[in-house]
Amino acid sequence: MKAAIITGASTGIGSACAAAFSASGYRVFNLARRACPVAGVTDMPCDLSDAADSARVCAALGRPIADCSSVALIHNASQMRKDSVAQCDSDSLRQVLGVNVVAINTLNQHLLPQLPATSSVLYVGSTLAEKAVPGTFSYVVSKHAQLGMMRATCQDLMGCGIHTALICPGFTDTEMLRTHLGDDDQVVRSIAAMNSYNRLIQPGEIAELIHWAHHNPVINGSVLHANLGQREH
Repeated sequence: MKAAIITGASTGIGSACAAAFSASGYRVFNLARRACPVAGVTDMPCDLSDAADSARVCAALGRPIADCSSVALIHNASQMRKDSVAQCDSDSLRQVLGVNVVAINTLNQHLLPQLPATSSVLYVGSTLAEKAVPGTFSYVVSKHAQLGMMRATCQDLMGCGIHTALICPGFTDTEMLRTHLGDDDQVVRSIAAMNSYNRLIQPGEIAELIHWAHHNPVINGSVLHANLGQREH
């Protein structure tokens, strides 16, 4: 048996990943507050910002993945807020980092010892893991941190047969992006025009890359950009 453990598989890229892995015979587990709409996915409701709750879910995953020949651990769940360096109080920053960074560490601590060789630890980052735009201060900080986590993960797991990568989507048509943009069609169109194909990326396109990354350890430690050729300013 093979398994995919996906955080935030209830919507967007996470849901598309659940569909992709399920279609290729994986048993898929969704770690999120909301249920995954993909048939056959095992929902494991949890609050990723709560270390104790995350530990509880990881303990429950122990038996299902014990006999797996390969596991894809996909860190997809993320929080995105409108804030700036001058308007991001420390409590708000802690909350964002709690989901986008600390929760990843909690899951890694509990699950890595249980993953067999041929597994992967894949981080769903952003183009903002390597650059910044105004008004997304805490998100940018957290995505830069994920880049460091992925590279450190690669070095610390060297030789154990588990590979890692950071997948960096460009502007993808997700609930999170549309909420951040105020679901304003004019703004969405202007954002879509920032790549060479003049459209938003579809979640399924990112899921296909994540699925490929799991099956190709040659990319161990890599940053994979998926942005349709984003225009730089």
